[in-house]
Amino acid sequence: MPNSSPLPRRFLFLQGPHGPFYARLARALRGQGVDVWRIGFNGGDRVFWRDRSSYIPYRGDLAGWPDFLRDHIARLGITDLVIYNDTRGYHKTAVEIARAVGLRIHVFEEGYIRPYWVTYERDGSNGHSRLMDLDLAQIRAAAPPADAPQDPPPAHWGDMRQHMFYGALYHFCVLLGRPFYPRFRGHRALGLGQEFALYASRILRSPLLIVQRWARTRRLLRSGVPYHVVLMQLEHDTAFQEHSPFSIMPEFIDLVLQGLAAGAPAQDHLVFKAHPLENGRWPLDQLVATRAAALGLTGRVHVLPGGKLAPLMAHAKTAVTVNSTAAHQALWRAVPLKIFGAAIYDKPGFVSAQDLQAFFAAPTPPDMDAYHDFRAFLLSSSQHLGGFYAARGRARLCATLPQAMLAAQDPYQAALANGGRAQPKG
Repeated sequence: MPNSSPLPRRFLFLQGPHGPFYARLARALRGQGVDVWRIGFNGGDRVFWRDRSSYIPYRGDLAGWPDFLRDHIARLGITDLVIYNDTRGYHKTAVEIARAVGLRIHVFEEGYIRPYWVTYERDGSNGHSRLMDLDLAQIRAAAPPADAPQDPPPAHWGDMRQHMFYGALYHFCVLLGRPFYPRFRGHRALGLGQEFALYASRILRSPLLIVQRWARTRRLLRSGVPYHVVLMQLEHDTAFQEHSPFSIMPEFIDLVLQGLAAGAPAQDHLVFKAHPLENGRWPLDQLVATRAAALGLTGRVHVLPGGKLAPLMAHAKTAVTVNSTAAHQALWRAVPLKIFGAAIYDKPGFVSAQDLQAFFAAPTPPDMDAYHDFRAFLLSSSQHLGGFYAARGRARLCATLPQAMLAAQDPYQAALANGGRAQPKG
């Protein structure tokens, strides 16, 4: 059960999104009379947390982490734990300890509906979200009516460039700080030097990728061929690693290509849409071309690097993904959807229950009335307008998040209790 101690609340932040978001949020919480501390695991965590008096370095390994965390929770009188992503090694352990001692657990993630929102939940996200246990009838009953007022999203946060910049800067600071945090091990398979090199390379290659993406997209759309879209994810993304049946991306690529070869009409093409932050750990063009040729699909399979999804989805026959949040862009456009992992939108009538061969041959469309209610429920509960990386987005988030974090009920409890009456978050 959540801690019921009176204010002042005492928040402990662990790892967060790259950049200054956590520091800005901590200032906003302190403005509400809240005490805040941060445990940092590397030089990147340290650089982006400017308040030295509330920063606690952890220089041990995973084996020593539980005792260190328990000691600081007790010594500081912590009431609330704040994490970004609940499946990192340090965070998994922290969630178990926090539950055992009755802390509130605040979890941030990238927006379930993107690009103008971020996700704030309690206790877990993605496959661990409380949404996984809510049935569609509960959600639809609690959704605000179609004519309920909603804040319109901005035309642009500018997050993608800042996301890449802060990612590269963070990994550079982690490398510089290695002497001070020699036992830190990241949650990704690649080493820190490789991560920094890939981020830096991605930034340098951005102009070329923009031209390449424009040319390939234009050629595809002007060709008039019917096509299916594969919404790719980052292989190191925990939604892929923790909530799907795949361990590496080629397994998923092979499965989709085999489904196309077996089930799709001969004139249909397949488009692999790379994640906007894909940094080249897999040579996607070469990998897809080789696998497609082996199945006799040469000329029918395309790869598009990053960029906006809307122009592509507007003409797609279907969409396939593991469990990407980009699936919402397919559902919002009534594009038939097939998934392979645990996802919050895996509800009856949203995703196809067909096998992949049958799906490519004759896909079943989503129930749009039910999906519109589901989307409205998300926007009225766990989705906050703003972004982690651009200054305007951070400012917008930090104007609404303290109220949500200090509320007695979690976002979904509040929405269910509200019974379908629109409830602004800001």
